[in-house]
Amino acid sequence: MRVSSSTWTELDEVDTDLALLPVGSTEQHGPHAPLGTDTLNAEAVADAAAERHDDPVVVAPAVPVAVAEEHRRFTGTLWTDESTFRDYVRDVVGSLASHGWDRVVLVNGHGGNVPALREVAGTIVRHDDAYAVPFTWFDEVDAEVSMGHGGPLETSLLQHANPDTVREDRLDEAAAGGSDRWGDWQGRVNLAFDSHEFTENGVVGDPREGSADLGEELLDQAAAALVDLLDAVAERDPGPRA
Repeated sequence: MRVSSSTWTELDEVDTDLALLPVGSTEQHGPHAPLGTDTLNAEAVADAAAERHDDPVVVAPAVPVAVAEEHRRFTGTLWTDESTFRDYVRDVVGSLASHGWDRVVLVNGHGGNVPALREVAGTIVRHDDAYAVPFTWFDEVDAEVSMGHGGPLETSLLQHANPDTVREDRLDEAAAGGSDRWGDWQGRVNLAFDSHEFTENGVVGDPREGSADLGEELLDQAAAALVDLLDAVAERDPGPRA
């Protein structure tokens, strides 16, 4: 049940302690995919899992700006520092918990958020009246194509869940100006900190390897994994807090 499209009286009648908080980003995804790709994909996975779960699940509005300074040279990218991001996520989880939705899965769509989400979830569990765990959708899928950035996985999920957002006539351009690997490596050391250092147009991977059919499979896999996680979160005893 989406918070943003519900009335307070409707939500007041929902009997659940489970909530999903989609966490995305506003950052470049090449010439073919929107800056809101990570947010749209996180929302799609959260909505699909909430619909499938046997018990009611509240879906909070997505966090649209996150840890994305690595894409700063590409127009339109927005970011915040990790401390501000962690504090914001913690506050949102706290407000969810105040209404009784105190078991929260942070449904993540951006790789740059992973360390901060793990850290803030630990802080919430140890110090707040809530239980939270991060879930990154693309870590839960099995596909023969690589993740990349604006690559086949992210593009495929968009093509299935939000097809109008993909500029299909720019896929060749995206592939031609992209990189086949994230980073600029010397041995096992990545010399690059920002994406413009190794990709001309922001793309990593070949988005032409994706499809709406693949996106449907990815959504099915990610939603199934998230439903299983919701079951585990619902049953877990987080133990006493310090």
